[in-house]
Amino acid sequence: MNVRPVFFVIGILLFILGASMFIPACVEIYFNGDNSDVFWSSGFFTCFSGGMLVIATRQDKPFAMQTREGFLLTSLTWIILSSFAALPFYFSDTAMSLTDSLFESVSGITTTGSTVMTTLDDTSKGILIWRALLQWYGGIGIIVTALSLFPFLKIGGMQLFKTESSENEKAFPRAAQLATSIISVYLVLTALCVTAYFLAGLSMFDAIAHAMTTIATGGFSTRDASIGAFVGTNADIVAIVFILLSALPFVMYMKAVRSLPTRILSDQQVRAFAKTVLMTTLMMAIYLVFTGIFDPVDALRNALFQVTVIITGTGYGIHDYGTWGPFPVMLIFAIMFVGGCSGSTTCSIKVFRYQILIAMLKNQIKHLVHPSGVFPIKYNGKPVPADVPMSVAGFMFLFFLSFFILALLLFTTGLDPVTAISSAATAICNVGPGLGDIVGPHGTFEPLPVMAKWIMMAGMLVGRLELLTFFVLIIPHFWKRA
Repeated sequence: MNVRPVFFVIGILLFILGASMFIPACVEIYFNGDNSDVFWSSGFFTCFSGGMLVIATRQDKPFAMQTREGFLLTSLTWIILSSFAALPFYFSDTAMSLTDSLFESVSGITTTGSTVMTTLDDTSKGILIWRALLQWYGGIGIIVTALSLFPFLKIGGMQLFKTESSENEKAFPRAAQLATSIISVYLVLTALCVTAYFLAGLSMFDAIAHAMTTIATGGFSTRDASIGAFVGTNADIVAIVFILLSALPFVMYMKAVRSLPTRILSDQQVRAFAKTVLMTTLMMAIYLVFTGIFDPVDALRNALFQVTVIITGTGYGIHDYGTWGPFPVMLIFAIMFVGGCSGSTTCSIKVFRYQILIAMLKNQIKHLVHPSGVFPIKYNGKPVPADVPMSVAGFMFLFFLSFFILALLLFTTGLDPVTAISSAATAICNVGPGLGDIVGPHGTFEPLPVMAKWIMMAGMLVGRLELLTFFVLIIPHFWKRA
């Protein structure tokens, strides 16, 4: 295995991460904060580390990165970047422990949104904007990874979305070109979201910070009450609109620019995602009306907000849904495992995998009636490659097995069943809040034992990178010379 290109790319990304730390340093100076020196020193150290990696691994001829290097790059990038991104948290005046600093960093860069910070209202502006930047970068990173690497690494059926030749070596040069287009769309959506939040009544600082975490479907806020701190400003409506836009396949936006915008609505997973959000919202709203919790208009508005932020893994909060009764809580827990569309900033299992499984089930029923019949599975009107259904089935099995193991491990740390199970779900699905008084929408993960936080960090990384990307690294055969 040639690791030089792996660490060369990581070096470049570290340099970019370090340079990004100068942004919150300037924010600290502007708002007379006390952490500007922390960001300057952390930024220079990270840039230096990245620069040394680039110098040590550069070569004159072009790099040839193959599939194994792709797996290693994907996993190491998120681990190493998360470690360096934790430096400002650890050395700032937040007085966070090493575990808490890493937890906040991993939660940010994986766009999970779970937090150990308990006094956001009093936290320096530099730290708040750094949290938002981490999620914003994480959102870009996962889209590029999902569209340019996962299809060629054949992760969980993502090969269904190959757009070029299936030769692995062609995936990696294409990533730079794809990243440019994605970043353009990402910047446009972010700018529009900032404008919308500002017009809704948020300060420019809050508008920028929330726009970054909205487009990334991350959920970090600048306030302890999250979006609930802006009641009366229509911030929740802005969040709903831009979260849903970010939950759609970004490649669809690129195609819409070149053809008819209505083409987005013709995509099979987009229609299924929209139907899922609509049906779940209606079920929750009807319950909230008939139980007298909200009037019809408020019930629909709050149900749509809560369904949107949970199904996409954004994790913003307004109300404590734990007080709404058992049915909404059960519904919220269930949709944690849905996610948005592939190629978006969202998390969890993703809609298309459920569609493939349903198609497989229909095929099995048809074969029972017509044993000699041939019934090809189609997706968006095209035949599905033969290896995709089993790849999806394997991914689903591994996903729920990993969730079960995570919940079991968290339970052994002394957590109650509700906290352990919901924390496992929110980690591997990258959702943010859990259930119960401790980790619910109005709680934080700060009270959890140290070991529980490390287990959750592992769950966040494994879930964000679609499981197999990590698990393949522990197979001895992976490390054998080809």
